[in-house]
Amino acid sequence: MTPIRRLPATKISALISDVDGTLVTGEKVLTEGTRTAVAELRARGIAFAIISSRPPRGLRMLIEPLEITTPFAGFNGGVLATPELSVIEQHLLSPEIARRTVDLISAHGARAWVFSGQDWLVRDPSDPYIGREERAVQFRPIVVEHFGRALDIASKIVGVSNDFALLARCEGEARAMLADGASVARSQRYYLDITHPLANKGAAVLALSKLLAIPMAEIAVIGDGGNDVAMFKQSNFSIAMGNASPDVQKQARFVTASNEHDGFAKSVERYVLGVGTEMSSEPLRRSTRART
Repeated sequence: MTPIRRLPATKISALISDVDGTLVTGEKVLTEGTRTAVAELRARGIAFAIISSRPPRGLRMLIEPLEITTPFAGFNGGVLATPELSVIEQHLLSPEIARRTVDLISAHGARAWVFSGQDWLVRDPSDPYIGREERAVQFRPIVVEHFGRALDIASKIVGVSNDFALLARCEGEARAMLADGASVARSQRYYLDITHPLANKGAAVLALSKLLAIPMAEIAVIGDGGNDVAMFKQSNFSIAMGNASPDVQKQARFVTASNEHDGFAKSVERYVLGVGTEMSSEPLRRSTRART
């Protein structure tokens, strides 16, 4: 078997990873392969950090098992925090933008969730996606009749629907209506995230680069969602998961296996560390992204 090694001229001093769809399986589980890969990064002196659309408190269950000691970004970069959950920096939606966003989501027939402070607020307790989110973030939402003053200090608003085409239309209209007033991107096909303009993964990876004191030229990134593309654009060493859509895969430099087949661990072994060998029916591959 022929080893697949990283680019000879590439020095990687840090790996920044998305969480859902990348670091964990569809059941929100860390595989043994992922744990081992992160431990090997640490042993090699390569920093490891995470950026997620989740709220910071929804990332606590990853910090201890992965022994994360670096700052991380929640709400797609809306909050930068320490492993102890102390806020380093945060970007909140303006009250006007937050209210317009909820109105737009409701007008499209989707459901709105509001993340404000430490709270997750919902208006419809029968929403079938609530259980999925509870398992991911490991805390329950607060059911309210009106969002009220929570919209004055909202970190993230999510449009939720199992009608993916509807949510895609809502995404397009939100971008047109909110313009430079918000960052709009889907973290999953069923979740449309609206955050502060600086709360996007491209800005977040730059902020983490400064906090880690590691230049972007030495940082690899990995993700699976449309909101990860902004992160890919900041790195010369971007990796898309095999479960990412074709459009997302085209934006990355490399493509690995899916999150159900240890794609994260395989990409670390084969590219970031450059020690793996080609194996299985799901090899890593170069994407078709044009080089710049």
